[in-house]
Amino acid sequence: MRGRSYGAAAPRAPDEAPRWPPQVPQPSFILNNFSPKGSLVTARLVAITGVTHYFRRMLHRSGTRVPGVHMVLQAQRQQRFFRRPLFRRTDRNNMATKTAEREQWGSRLGFVLAAAGSAIGLGNIWRFPYLAGEGGGGAFVLVYLLCVLLIGMPYLYAELSLGRNSQRNPVGAIKSVTGSGSLWVLVGGFCVLAGFVILSYYSVVAGWAVGYAVKDVLAPTMGFEAFAASPWLNVGLVAFFLLLTLLVVVGGVEKGIERWAKILLPVLFVLILLVIVRAVTLDGAAEGLRFYLVPDFSEITFDLVIAALGQAFFTLSLGMGAMITYGSYLPKREDIAMSGGYVVLFNTMIALMAGFMIFPALFAMGADPATGPALVFVVLPEVFAQMPLGGIVEFLFFLLLSIAALTSSISLLEVVVSYFVDEKNWSRRKSVLIIGVITFLMALPSALSFGAVGAFSDLSYLFGEGGLFGQNNVLGVLDYLIGSAGLAVGAFFLSVFIGWVWGADRAADELRQGSSTLADGFLGVWIFGMRYIIPVVVFGIVMGYLTGTL
Repeated sequence: MRGRSYGAAAPRAPDEAPRWPPQVPQPSFILNNFSPKGSLVTARLVAITGVTHYFRRMLHRSGTRVPGVHMVLQAQRQQRFFRRPLFRRTDRNNMATKTAEREQWGSRLGFVLAAAGSAIGLGNIWRFPYLAGEGGGGAFVLVYLLCVLLIGMPYLYAELSLGRNSQRNPVGAIKSVTGSGSLWVLVGGFCVLAGFVILSYYSVVAGWAVGYAVKDVLAPTMGFEAFAASPWLNVGLVAFFLLLTLLVVVGGVEKGIERWAKILLPVLFVLILLVIVRAVTLDGAAEGLRFYLVPDFSEITFDLVIAALGQAFFTLSLGMGAMITYGSYLPKREDIAMSGGYVVLFNTMIALMAGFMIFPALFAMGADPATGPALVFVVLPEVFAQMPLGGIVEFLFFLLLSIAALTSSISLLEVVVSYFVDEKNWSRRKSVLIIGVITFLMALPSALSFGAVGAFSDLSYLFGEGGLFGQNNVLGVLDYLIGSAGLAVGAFFLSVFIGWVWGADRAADELRQGSSTLADGFLGVWIFGMRYIIPVVVFGIVMGYLTGTL
């Protein structure tokens, strides 16, 4: 039998009359696989399926409960529910708009290292040593430790509690208590603005640290004045440092900030130990250790106490909303008191270790410990140059200073990014990019304020010959107004808000949640302190700055 192509009509005999209607060619798989009887069965199945689907939709829309059918529909809905993923993927633009979807720290260690990294910065390794040198060494250290323990740590608990309770940035945290129309929201807004401004000039000083780590390659014979006055060198270092900060923060809380904190903080600790070992083994180092560790109580004055209080708040990143922001990423099960205690411990330990690096080397080389802010960038390089293996020690010191600055700049940027993610529904990537560009532009006047541009370097045409509180360039004025006095003012209003507006008792309830170590007696003392002691003490810091004491 001759084969035929599938789908072609059968040939008609000559005497056969044409059929009407004509036979329509069918697909080959129907002709070959289905008999007339099978086609009828198929048609019936299709019809039954269509009718069933129609009535099912009608019953679902009307809510009619028909025995049997309703049970089947309910079972199908349950099956679809249990097949859903446990964690639904959400749009990055809206990730932080809902509390349940807010990012969180992956572990307690991650939070502790990140928060400690926020606190550990130039304030520990640059500011603390020169304040201790000016304050008589051991006398300042003793008062500083008491201020951290009695004032700084309780206040740290308050900011962390407000952040975790609200699960928001400083502005959103205050809104959650007072509503959007309250003037208290301005306090949260100031925290965001302060983080933004501080990051702009902080990146300049951090850029110096990076530059000095490789100064033997970039400019081996250049002194600090020439180094700070070089426009292109400073602008390039600022851009590089800000880029590092942006790359960390854009990764998010767990995969960015926490991941890098677990790397940078141990590296920082090891580098400090290496420098300490070299410093304390120098001839004459014992005299520096005695100056640093043995307090002379005659040096303790009111001005020294105010300076120690200011350093305690500065070094713990209090008053700028960083700890509110970091606290907002804490889960409810976390023990705030224990975690905050670890943050204070690590921060204080690094500050004390900075003294062990610097003072033995200063006394061994016959340098003056009361040099002031120029201690790190002017005096220490000269000390390192006279020291055996001084080049290696100098590189390690400024490398660890750069790392410390980076861990702090991350928290400064995160405060601003968190605001735009929470309140404006921006994506993290968009927030980081836009804020990074604006911060770089704002950093330029500070980067050019040490001789590169006369209008930024000498502000006597605005504030007179004496400058503003002794500061006569853009970086110095911004640091005093925002980074020093401004943070003290922010800390004062935040302490009043937490103690009285939100309520210290509500803050204590938040502290109690997730904690198995806090006794009711401790919380009672803490409530009293947050209401009556800490606001008064912080107000004293404010007056110290306004009167020029600090």
